[in-house]
Formats: sequence, structure tokens, C-alpha cells
Amino acid sequence: MPFAHLTSRPPSSADALRRLIGLRWLSLAGMSTALVSVPWLLDIPLPAPPLLKVLLALTVFNVASLLRARRLTDEIRGVELFIQLCADLAAWSAFLYFTGGATNPLISLLLPLVAIGAATLSGAYAWALAALAIAAYSILWDFNEQLDIYDSGLAVHWHLAGMWLTFALSASVIVWYVVRMTAAIRSRDQALAEAREARLRNARIVALGNLAAGAAHELGTPLGTMAIVAGELARNPTLDDDTRADAELLREQIAHCKTILGGLTLRAGSLRAEGGQSLPADVWLRGIVERWRSLRPHVPLAVHIDCGHPAPELVADTTLEQAIHNLINNAADACPEGVECAARIDAGQLVVSILDRGPGMPASLQPQAGHEALDSPGDGLGIGLLLAFGAVERCGGRIRFAPRPGGGTLATLTLPLSALHP
Repeated sequence: MPFAHLTSRPPSSADALRRLIGLRWLSLAGMSTALVSVPWLLDIPLPAPPLLKVLLALTVFNVASLLRARRLTDEIRGVELFIQLCADLAAWSAFLYFTGGATNPLISLLLPLVAIGAATLSGAYAWALAALAIAAYSILWDFNEQLDIYDSGLAVHWHLAGMWLTFALSASVIVWYVVRMTAAIRSRDQALAEAREARLRNARIVALGNLAAGAAHELGTPLGTMAIVAGELARNPTLDDDTRADAELLREQIAHCKTILGGLTLRAGSLRAEGGQSLPADVWLRGIVERWRSLRPHVPLAVHIDCGHPAPELVADTTLEQAIHNLINNAADACPEGVECAARIDAGQLVVSILDRGPGMPASLQPQAGHEALDSPGDGLGIGLLLAFGAVERCGGRIRFAPRPGGGTLATLTLPLSALHP
């Protein structure tokens, strides 16, 4: 039957050619079925020799088109698709010429070819194909070879049955076509919206990166001054032990800040760890945890890492370290009494779960999470979450938030190992 295979996305010209080839095989199957079954089931003789020539010519044309499609490396011109549909129109017109012409109820099957042309061709070619289909119908009205049907009552019965069949097929094709095209348009619009959203998010991240690079330059001098003052305080013999310990902790934190700022420019935009060093997954994760503990030693962090024995080797995106760091930081902001971090390998993916017993993420903020900087720093939902989403999505991963049983939030970060392999 002359029906196209429709997909949920607007096809390219190369895709359209391949679908027309598939359509033509179905047309050949339909013609062959009619040639064999009509004389046997309906006792209506068909002129086999000319119909076989039509089948042979269409088969040769389709084989040539198939060879052309296999060698195709780029888009094809609209005129070639127009010729392809004209060949189908000519074959069905010839088949109908030898089987009663316009009196054959199957003549309505020319209409799906016009619909396919309207969906595939440019406006000029689509109108040209419609004009050719109308001309073919008009010619077959007067010029055709009538079939020998001895029982006029039977002829009327089968004509009405054929009209019902063509109506049912045409209605099914039109509904299928409209539904699939509507789904294709919705899918395309959603993809465009997601692409625009990703572009805007990436633009914000780039702007944040530029701001961070400027901040790193500007903060170098005051951090250096603070480090000197903290060192002098730590060495002051007149201070009590608690104050001296606090001064020493302050100096350590300033040193961490200087280290972070020093590596900020190198980390920005880097997709792989510097030098290509590979690490076992558990070693990499424990390193992130220890660095976070050194920055926030007053927040308890329970860790459970089970990445197998041996753990898979990976070369992680350096921004992923900051993403996990930010998620733990958000959990600690929400629940300073303590947070948990668990990691495992599941179905070729690294799954990192961060749990807290805080108030939970407000439902009104969940749709915005990862898409824009949330104005709730007190809940640990600021710019860090935006950066975390950007880093994870670049590696083909995802971040999901869910309420934790008993209260709190469960943040699950999933990364495909294939994107982290050395």
C-alpha cells in the first residue's frame, strides 16, 4: 500500500528517500497480492502480462534507488524525491489502468502519495505532484481497460467493498499522519526549548567562570595579608591555647582558599584531570571527601564507599570534584549536625548519594534546581547547585533530589563510567 513510514521527528531528505524505498516495497507487495488473490478469491480475471511488467519495472527502479541510498553520504535535492514519488504515481496509475481505471475503488490510494509529497517536498514540487495525481485520475476516468465481471450484482458488491476498504485505509493513514506529525512538532519544540535552556545555563556558567577568574585575581592580595596576620597570631605566646588553635585553623583555611583560587583558572573549562592521571573510583571519592572535611571540620560526614574490588579506574572531569563538593556543602548547610555520603557502582554507572536531615528542598524550588541560581543561600541551594548540574550534564550524568524517609533530602548523582574511563 502506498503509505509512508512516519517518524516522530521531521525527516531529512536522505531519511525520506529511505522511507520511500520502504514504501515502494509495500506497494510491490500490495500489487502482487492483488494480482494473485483477486482472480482466486473474487473470480475476477486480471491481465497478468502487463501487470507483471509494471511490477518488474517498479522493482528494478526500487533496487536502483536502494543502491543509490546505500552510497548516499549527504542530503539529496528535492527534485530527486519528486522523481521518486512520480515513479510511484506512474506505477500505480499503470496498475489501475489495467484494472478498471477510475472505476477501481483502489484509485483513492493515490491520495496518500499526495499527502506524503506535501510532507516531504517543497511547496512547488508538492503542488506539481498533486497536479499530476489529479491528471492521472482524470485520464483514468476515460482511458482504461475494464475488467470482465459477468455478474453485475457481484461487481457492485465488490465495488462498494473496495470503496469501504480505501476509505478505512485513507482515514487510518490521515489520523496516523496527523498524530505522528503533532507528536513530532511537540518533540521538536521540547528539544528546542531544552537546547535554549542549556545554552542559557551554559552562558550563565561561562559568566560565572569569568567572574570567578576576576575574583581569584582580586582576592589574592587580601588573602595574603590575612595569612600573614593569622600566622603572627598563631605564634603569639601571649594567647591562650584555644585562641592559638583557632588562629592556626584560620591560617589553614586561608591556605586552602589560596590553593583553590590558584587552581581556579586551570580548572575552568577543563574536561579531564590535568596530566591524564587515572585513579580508582574509591580513591578519587575519598580524596574529595577528605578535602571537604579539611574545609568544614566541624560538620560530621559519614562515608560509605563500595565501588567493588578492584574499583574501576577513571579520569574524572575536574569540575565533577567541585560538583560533589557543592552537593555535600549544600547538605551541610541544611543540616550542620551531620550528613552522609554513599557511593556504589550500579549497571555501569557511578552512583553517589548525599543524605541530610535538614528541612528538605521546598517544592516550589525543585523545578528551578540546576536551571538557575536559587536565591536561598541559607538552605544551601545557591550557585553551587547550578554549577554542579552543568558539570554533571556535560559528562552525560544527572542529579536527582528526593525527600528522605524520616525527613531531609536525598541527592543522587549518577555518572556513566564510559564518560570517565581513562
